[in-house]
Amino acid sequence: MSLRWTAVCTAFVMFTAMTSLQAQSPAMPATAGETLSGKKIVLADVVRGHAVVLVAGFSHDGGIACGDWMKAIHSDAALAGVDVYEIAMLEGAPGLFRGMIKSGMRKGMSSADQERMVVLTQDDKAWEKYFAVSNGQSPQVMVLDAKGNVVWHGQGRAAELESKLRAAVSSH
Repeated sequence: MSLRWTAVCTAFVMFTAMTSLQAQSPAMPATAGETLSGKKIVLADVVRGHAVVLVAGFSHDGGIACGDWMKAIHSDAALAGVDVYEIAMLEGAPGLFRGMIKSGMRKGMSSADQERMVVLTQDDKAWEKYFAVSNGQSPQVMVLDAKGNVVWHGQGRAAELESKLRAAVSSH
């Protein structure tokens, strides 16, 4: 009887552990990148242990719309004090043009915002999977809790989704 009870308890513990692992968000890719200010960064390391909002663009149009998100977030008093990182995925851009693209992004951007703008030039597919991208032309926005779990994900323009972002941030 004791052996049977031990087996049942072990099976329950294993099932519970597997279920909780499945409920967790996928791990953020540990891709090395660079901020627009030139600092080397691994975003997964920087955001570990902090609630954060990520705004990512996977195309030229998506990147432009990310700028609208950043303006909306910075002008929304309810989102003041929230850690926000913008991610520009440039793997698809020819290497010759990446410098010009980064230079264009820096124009009109404060040095503080340049520290929070991460340029990635590899692992596009891993990041697309992480963000569950279904439309690369739209900006991707994600709220992570301090454990790295995705608590909200949106895809689209700030004007359409800012209120949902605000609600997700205020509930965590």
